[in-house]
Formats: sequence, C-alpha cells, structure tokens
Amino acid sequence: MNRLFRVLVASFALCVAPSAVQAQSQYAHLALGNPSQAGESADNFLMRKDYFALSYNNSKGTPNWVSWHLTHEEIGSAKRLPFYPDLDLPTGFKRIVPKDYTSSGFDRGHMCPHSDRDRTETMSHATFVMTNIIPQAPAVNQKAWRQLEMYCRTLVERQHKELYIICGPAGEGGRGREGVRNTLSHGKVTVPAQCWKVILVLDESDGDDAARIDANARMIAVVMPNDERVGEDWTPYRTSVKQVEELTGLRFFDRVPESFVGPLKESVDHYNVALGPSVRQE
Repeated sequence: MNRLFRVLVASFALCVAPSAVQAQSQYAHLALGNPSQAGESADNFLMRKDYFALSYNNSKGTPNWVSWHLTHEEIGSAKRLPFYPDLDLPTGFKRIVPKDYTSSGFDRGHMCPHSDRDRTETMSHATFVMTNIIPQAPAVNQKAWRQLEMYCRTLVERQHKELYIICGPAGEGGRGREGVRNTLSHGKVTVPAQCWKVILVLDESDGDDAARIDANARMIAVVMPNDERVGEDWTPYRTSVKQVEELTGLRFFDRVPESFVGPLKESVDHYNVALGPSVRQE
C-alpha cells in the first residue's frame, strides 16, 4: 500500500511540475530574467503584477526596477486615471500614497507608462499604482523620458517590433522645480539622482523570445540625470547596457545565452531617431 501511494505521489508530481514550469515561462514580464533575483527581501521584494513585474524597495519607497513586455496588443486610447497606494504590499511594508509627492517639485513618474498599457481601462489603472512610480524632475518626465517612451511605441506600432523594457532609479538626490531634494515626505520617499532604462528590440514573432535572440538584436540603454535642466532629446543619454549594469548592480536578460547577449550589452545604440511632438503633461 505504501509503495502504491509513493508511485501515485510521484506520478502526480511529474504531472504538476511541467505545468508549474510552463506557468512561469508564460509570465512575459520576467521571461528574459529577474535583474536582481528579487524575492521576499523587504528591499528587493518581487511583485508579479498582471501587466508588469517589479522589485520594490521598502526603505526607499520606490521600485528598484520595473520590467514589462510591450506589443501592439497593449496599446490603445484608455484615459488616464488617479494614482493610488499599493494594497498588495505585505503588512508592515511602507505604503506610499499620492500626497507624498504633493508640492514636492517632482512628478509622479511612471516606470511602466500608462500609454504602454492603455488598451483597456483596467490595464491603464494598473500603471497608476504607487509601486510603479518614482520622483522624477518634471523636465525629465515630460520631456526626454516621455520622448523615449513615445519612440518605443513607434517601434511597436509602425515597425512591427516587440520590446522587453526594464527601467528604474539610481542614486540619491535630484533637482526638481523647487531645487535639489534627497527625499520627499519627511524621508519617506528617496529622490533618485538618475533614471535609467534598457530596451531589447525584437521583430514581432511567436515562440520563445529568449531562444531567438541573436547577434543582430538591438539594445537601447539610457541613463538620464534626474534634473530639471533636461531637454526633449533623449539620444545624448544613450549608453551601453553594460554600463547600466555597473551603475545599478543589476544583471539584465540573464536567460539569453551569454554568447549573444554579452556583445550586445557592450555596444551603444547608434540608430538615427526622430523626436516626437513636445507636449507637457502634469
């Protein structure tokens, strides 16, 4: 009887294990890796949202990074919605609320942007959670950072690309409308010194994206100062993915074979880029 029970348990495990692996592989926002090996640590707390993944830093009150997969299926015209605190954080964690940014001189800067998730109101609403937000100088948020977001959507909508995007804050101390600040709301939220983003550009296709990346793939990386003096053009802030890794201590796209991803990380994107229209959004 005991032997029969063990056989049944083993058989059940064999049936369940592939399903668990398959479910993990189908989570697109971490399909190419977990940049900080985020888990249960309060300052590297992994949150698997429906429309993006993030590592939350409880001490800083911001994400360490936010990661998402962008295709044409997420882009639409749903309206912007109010910001709100993240109730999915564990008990005892710091919950940032919208008023923590009020009159600070810094914007509530989306990491995964609303317009990357505006196919439906539900998707749009998801991006306004405060764990997806960092303090950004208005000039960054509304100018160069926004221009890069628009460019990413242009690649998807007009050039039939799909993107894997990861971005976040670095350092401490930024210059907003009211001058230099290290923190907001009596130390509750850390103001970063820099904002960074890395982007892997692929031709739109089905299948395992990690397996089809080769030496011809395109990588874009930027590091911008979190400074009110930043203009519309994001291209002067291009750098290599390797330099972003050195700045942040993160490792990007670690599910991609090193023989392909290593050289790509060393290069700086050189494509000619046309800027979009200048539109200020508060």
